[in-house]
Amino acid sequence: MTHDDASRRAPGRGGKISLVVPVYNEGKGLCALRDSVVAVMDGLPYDWDCLFVDDGSRDGSWAVIESLADADPRFKGLMFSRNFGKEMALTAGVEASINADAVICLDADLQHPPEVIPELIAKWEEGYDIVATIREKVADYTLVKKIGSKGFYWFMRRFTDLDLPPNSTDFRLLDKKVVRTLAKFTEGSRMFRGIIDWMGYKKTYISFCAPARSQGEPAYSVKKLFNLAINSFTSFSLVPLRLTGYLGLGIMAVTLPLLVLMVLANWFIGANITPIAFFTVFNTLLIGVVLCALGMMSLYIGHIHTEVVNRPLYIVRCRAGNWDEQQ
Repeated sequence: MTHDDASRRAPGRGGKISLVVPVYNEGKGLCALRDSVVAVMDGLPYDWDCLFVDDGSRDGSWAVIESLADADPRFKGLMFSRNFGKEMALTAGVEASINADAVICLDADLQHPPEVIPELIAKWEEGYDIVATIREKVADYTLVKKIGSKGFYWFMRRFTDLDLPPNSTDFRLLDKKVVRTLAKFTEGSRMFRGIIDWMGYKKTYISFCAPARSQGEPAYSVKKLFNLAINSFTSFSLVPLRLTGYLGLGIMAVTLPLLVLMVLANWFIGANITPIAFFTVFNTLLIGVVLCALGMMSLYIGHIHTEVVNRPLYIVRCRAGNWDEQQ
């Protein structure tokens, strides 16, 4: 650890920790989260603040955020103009906290227990730039989500250049150098934790057990999780395009000998295979190849379109709480 790092991370020397909490219809649980955060953070030798990013909630979450910000200046909020998704909420919160010495991202439903934060900070003080978490178990995970999670991490580790440990989460601490690097990324289709892991830096993991949700229903439905998995896979891997090419070669390797065999059977043993049979076998296989190729290409063309259009990643409608002028 350099002298500058040691000075920056030493307790009681003016360091600042910012917490970033994406919020989507979590209004009923925000007061409980506030109490838990205050109990933990007030016991640490750091200045701190907590930023709620309201991702287009429809349950009155913003009114709760405003009341929390009015009652305690360490809490503040950003309100999106609509629902942009958790990945963008995390991005906006981290970018808004760029002046902090470290940023900690956690969910609003208390499944990322604030009690783990001192462990994250302790590892950061040891010199790690990224301190990520691995969820050992979740109290209310369904069988579908368990199977989907295992499949997702298997595919990501096997077919991309990311080393994502199974059950890793967005609950993580980022040093300010990581935050400043993240601000340079402009891609619209993003997996937040994938980008963080792609950066490199000095990283470590700690494990925790996730309790059941404190309030409400999960913001991520199976459909949203599936879309996130597809976007993550196509953002970090060219394997689908390669597989399409391999599939075409494989089908040609099977189809050509089959057609030759059908011709020989007709000529030498009188199998009486009709021309329509030849056409059906060949045409069906070619249609499969074309459809697979078009499906994979459309995913990547969609990503290219998103990046070329270059729309803002998110739009902030309003703010709550005490914001520095430079922010």
